[in-house]
Amino acid sequence: MGAVHAASRHQLNGHTRAHNIAVVGSGHVGTVMASGFASLGHHVVGIDRSEALVRALSDGEVPFHEDGLPDLVRDGVRSNRLRFTTSYADGVPKADFIFLAVDTPATPVGAADLRNIRAAAHSIAGSLNGTNPVIVNKSTSPIGTGETIEGIIRGKIAATRREPRIVSNPEFLRQGRAVFDFFNPDRIVIGSRSNRDARAVASLYQGLGGEIIITNLRTAEMIKYVANSFLATRISFINEVARLCDALGVEVDHVVAGIGHDERIGTHFFKPGIGFGGSCLPKDIAALRYMGEALGVSTPVLSAVQQVNQHQRTDAVRKLRSLLGSLDGKRIAVWGLTFKAQTEDTRESPAIDVMGLLLNEGAELRVYDPVVRQREQPRVPARIRDALVSDPLEAARGADALAILTDWSEFQTVPLAGLRSSMTGNVIFDGRNILDRTTAEDAGFVYVGVGRPHPAATPATRKAGAAA
Repeated sequence: MGAVHAASRHQLNGHTRAHNIAVVGSGHVGTVMASGFASLGHHVVGIDRSEALVRALSDGEVPFHEDGLPDLVRDGVRSNRLRFTTSYADGVPKADFIFLAVDTPATPVGAADLRNIRAAAHSIAGSLNGTNPVIVNKSTSPIGTGETIEGIIRGKIAATRREPRIVSNPEFLRQGRAVFDFFNPDRIVIGSRSNRDARAVASLYQGLGGEIIITNLRTAEMIKYVANSFLATRISFINEVARLCDALGVEVDHVVAGIGHDERIGTHFFKPGIGFGGSCLPKDIAALRYMGEALGVSTPVLSAVQQVNQHQRTDAVRKLRSLLGSLDGKRIAVWGLTFKAQTEDTRESPAIDVMGLLLNEGAELRVYDPVVRQREQPRVPARIRDALVSDPLEAARGADALAILTDWSEFQTVPLAGLRSSMTGNVIFDGRNILDRTTAEDAGFVYVGVGRPHPAATPATRKAGAAA
């Protein structure tokens, strides 16, 4: 990653001057944006209300898992182009651009909770000290949020007779690959009432590549929601197809390969499993559905996407039950706790949902995850935290079955012979389709994946054989 950073910085400095940038919010998105802009040669202040987080980042320590980010933060701090503070008065008055990168969690009814954005906008407005920087909303928030921010700022600067300079610049950073995505964007979406302000924000990314798409505020906000909702739709669609494949004795991997050669379809986000999770896709689908309901627009496709996603959890338990019989008293090893690989994030993790269902049926769990530790995960239920162990083979020792629930590549390197000798039973449920079935069966396992049926065991195939 270091070579990528250096090349990008050199390209930018050859075309534009350095700016003062404030980034409000120092989570996954905010810290990547702040350290990325610092690497490009800008002077950046990261603002966050958590004193502990600010201290850690100021010392070059990143208290969450994101590949390449610790080095990027340390480089920025050492260069004196990057610093962190809890004070808006310290970071806002000198800023040419202020990026909002705060959390917008879902409310119980599915709407996005805008309290953090409103609070940040009020704090920014109270610290401007006569300046009028470009305020860039990076947070995923409902259509119309840019106008909400604009109203808050306008109320504070009315005496100056200036118009607020509000821009929407949605993020498309994947957790676990966010640093790579910052330096290698496929597109940069910018929405604003002012073409001048939009182009000013675009200039900050100069030299990184990726098509610049300039539009109005609401369209930029809508693009983010539609992008995430479509990705979720692809996941639920292929999971529904996988269930059909299980019933018909068809290999879903072969189906995906066959349709993927069609350039209109491809294979991206066509990986069957136990469903999607995390802090983005579930929340964004719920928010888009809520907006539709509030406007009297039905969204049956999005509703189906959510239903299929939830069904994948119960289907995983059903498959284990079909192999083990009653799950009461069964010892099940679980590999993977996060919602996907390359992150420590357990928000909306389908793995946690599956484990909760297994525990409710009386199963005894032993859990391993490469990055999750007992003391670091207050979001994880205590009965799952208490089941965490520090080694995948330790989790499997004496187990009746193994359930792979997160797609960590580490799980593909565990010797299957050693795994088989550690376990009492011989069942593997591969909820992410990361193992090779033939290799697992050769090692003595009964292997079940998602859309990877045993032809002799499927009802449709048995009926066809009987008819013949």
